[in-house]
Amino acid sequence: MHHKWMAGAAVTLLMSIMSTTSMPQDQFGTAAEARGMLKWAVAELIANETAALEKFNRDKGGFKDRDLYVFCYDMTSGKFTAHVDQAVLGTDVKALKEKDGSPLGEKIFNATKPGAINTVAYTFPKPGTTEPVPKESYVTQVGNQGCGVGYYK
Repeated sequence: MHHKWMAGAAVTLLMSIMSTTSMPQDQFGTAAEARGMLKWAVAELIANETAALEKFNRDKGGFKDRDLYVFCYDMTSGKFTAHVDQAVLGTDVKALKEKDGSPLGEKIFNATKPGAINTVAYTFPKPGTTEPVPKESYVTQVGNQGCGVGYYK
């Protein structure tokens, strides 16, 4: 009887460990983590904008964590200055559309204000998928840079 209890306890412990380390939500950043990354990005921009944008565009260095990353755009031209997808650099943030044609980029651009962190809700596919799901980005303006970090709800 004691061996059955020990085996059951071991299985329960293993299942508990597996459920806390391999659940899908661990693959994605949280709202608090996204907001924290944006605040860190703001500090980096204030300290040295050029160096910060270089860091944001690197795959390593702390500004890419699972699905979280910093994106930035020039508030005069609307052109991306930082993005995890390097092909996006130099394109106009305002031209981004949701799958249904909604003006995603315009919503993000218009919500970007100096001295405030605002949120923009939209739908966007998770990495490796094509079907849009609810997502939200925190956005703010530092100098002439509009920046944000998004997370999946």
